[in-house]
Amino acid sequence: MNDETGLVNLMGMTLAELETFFLDMGEKKYRAQQVVKWIHQRGVDEIDQMSDISKVTREKLKQVATIRTPEVTYQKYSKDGTRKWIIKTPGGSSIEAVYIPEDGRGTLCVSSQIGCALDCSFCSTGKQGFNGDLTAAEIIGQVWLAAKSFDVPGQKRERRVTNVVMMGMGEPLLNFDNVISAMNLMMEDNAYGISKRRVTLSTSGVVPGIEKMAGLTDVCLALSLHAPNDTLRSQLVPLNKKYNIQAVLDACTTYMDSLGDIRVVTVEYTLMNGINDEVEHAHELAQVLKNLPCKINLIPFNPYPNSGYERPSNNRQHKFREILQQAGYNVTIRKTRGDDIDAACGQLVGQVADMTRRSEKFIQATELGNSAADKAHNRI
Repeated sequence: MNDETGLVNLMGMTLAELETFFLDMGEKKYRAQQVVKWIHQRGVDEIDQMSDISKVTREKLKQVATIRTPEVTYQKYSKDGTRKWIIKTPGGSSIEAVYIPEDGRGTLCVSSQIGCALDCSFCSTGKQGFNGDLTAAEIIGQVWLAAKSFDVPGQKRERRVTNVVMMGMGEPLLNFDNVISAMNLMMEDNAYGISKRRVTLSTSGVVPGIEKMAGLTDVCLALSLHAPNDTLRSQLVPLNKKYNIQAVLDACTTYMDSLGDIRVVTVEYTLMNGINDEVEHAHELAQVLKNLPCKINLIPFNPYPNSGYERPSNNRQHKFREILQQAGYNVTIRKTRGDDIDAACGQLVGQVADMTRRSEKFIQATELGNSAADKAHNRI
């Protein structure tokens, strides 16, 4: 994709795209592998630094291409090792990426859109509104930035980013093509070489996107469910009015069956005090998931100003987990990490203006079939 200078940004191009690019330039396609390694394995952001490419070829490349890296406007490191970056996009909006180290692995939470159109009632990102899709370069650029942040001059690069979760700002499946390209780069051996079992796409239940994933990627799948029945889920996750729980679970099953190996869906369930954390909710959840091979990740709500929701007590969290475990499920309660820098789950926007009017408009548009989500569905 060309940037405002008219140059092609090499950052977001897959190996296959770069091979075609170099062939079109009259160059050998092996140049693509060299460039991918320089950018993603070595963290280079200048074409002139690519020392195993001839000077003539580099000059030729600079005439048509550039390497645009993320523009960081703010970064902060938590006392628990969590790292958070605020990145400015060309249009002036901001996105966020968060790195979480734990138990011998480093997980990077990556954004796919600027804001989010789905407006889940409990998520602070939805209050920002939807401002556009990220390019493949802007998505993979977050991985580049996190890896680069650990570089020590004169020392061999350590592999600190071992896992990537598409759980940041936005709904990944409403930016399908760019997300797939970026995830391919994450798993590309000449780039980051992350295992397909360590790249996870999290969706609120965009059924056409889940179905389209089959055959195009084999990353792990996480489902943001948050409620055990359609009535409650439609209140918390407006998208449920378009694709109900059963339709979403059926799509997840179809995708998992396409993988060719044994894996399970991660079901994400944000616990909100007195809303979806009652004993009956736990029993209902155990029933609704009985035909879906899955593990359940309970996420205690992370409060933010004017949310209208509260975090449940530890006793309520543990009781909910116990009921699910007795039903035979593998259940974890996610630890809150990075809350001292507003990097906890559901806090990836910080202090933003409350845009509840946009919420009403989105729900109305969804019912009419003219929402921003519908337009994105047409691209899927």
